[in-house]
Amino acid sequence: MIIKPDRKKVRHKKHLRIRKNIQGTAECPRLAVYRSLKNMYAQLIDDKNGVTLVSASTLEAPIKDELGYGGNIEAAYKVGQLLAQKALQKGIKEVIFDRGGCIYHGRVKAVAEGAREAGLEF
Repeated sequence: MIIKPDRKKVRHKKHLRIRKNIQGTAECPRLAVYRSLKNMYAQLIDDKNGVTLVSASTLEAPIKDELGYGGNIEAAYKVGQLLAQKALQKGIKEVIFDRGGCIYHGRVKAVAEGAREAGLEF
């Protein structure tokens, strides 16, 4: 009998493995990416104080009005750009990328590329 692995559990185990080595600070926060079927979410987190410094998602007005659907690569790219703009306004230039256990491909990669092009360094 073939038993398929639960993809959610596999992703969670990968995320825990990644988080052992990644920790965000106020000077260099962690850029955490979450990918659902319909939307993309990204936030800069200071793990030392347990605070979210900046967040962006496809549910925010500028992206939702422009694109409508938030589950594609174009929307993910816009999320990365919006997050970087907000971060630069707060004086944050350098971050650590946390892919959240997902493969660095497709929408996750698009968020990273959008953030890099808008001025974040990682």
